[in-house]
Amino acid sequence: MARFAYDHEVLERFPKVVGGVIHADGVTNRPSPAELTAVFRAEQASVQERIGETPLSELPTLAAWRGVFRGFGVNPTKYRSAAEALLRRLTKQGDLPSIDALVDLANLVSIRYALPVAVFDQRGVVGGTTVRLAHGGEAWADLGSSTTEHPDPGEVIFCDDEERVSARRWCWRQSRASAAREDTTEILVTVEGHLEAAPVDVDRAIRDLEALLGSYAAPATVYAEVLDATHPAFTR
Repeated sequence: MARFAYDHEVLERFPKVVGGVIHADGVTNRPSPAELTAVFRAEQASVQERIGETPLSELPTLAAWRGVFRGFGVNPTKYRSAAEALLRRLTKQGDLPSIDALVDLANLVSIRYALPVAVFDQRGVVGGTTVRLAHGGEAWADLGSSTTEHPDPGEVIFCDDEERVSARRWCWRQSRASAAREDTTEILVTVEGHLEAAPVDVDRAIRDLEALLGSYAAPATVYAEVLDATHPAFTR
């Protein structure tokens, strides 16, 4: 069973949040096939043309995330949302590397909508995931590290039932244990926004992700919902 929910304290402080959630089981992860790689590259070119010389900080979706980061005491120029970090790399370096099918399709949709998209291997999550404020005692290991650290009290985290953190500073970075791998078979995918237009953007992003998963990850089952302050929890 997969469970994902927003804690009431987070919703009180950030009532505009809209979160799309997909649970997919029986997925097959692999190096991206040529077709997905071509689609990903075409999207990168399209996004760069659309952004042009516009500063990333002026894109409405990213500006909204910057405001949210400030709202829980994080400097958004030091710690960027995952979407802004991706787009910053794309606009500065000219392309994004292919990682694997699950990561590539998530990054494709993230840059398309300028919204953070995360893929969580459910083996790295005990029970369910709650988006809540950290008390500082939770356990976290960064990607590429086996060292256990702890979040800052008051930052927004994704946390499981055993107080293991799968994402810090809301959508800054995932944990080592929750990252998709070659043998990943069950995933939870999230895409989140904070603007008035977020319900439309998130819904479109979720539909795109479902289609891409169906084409390139062959899941046995897929279930999706859009969450907000009036519907804050997902169970599958």
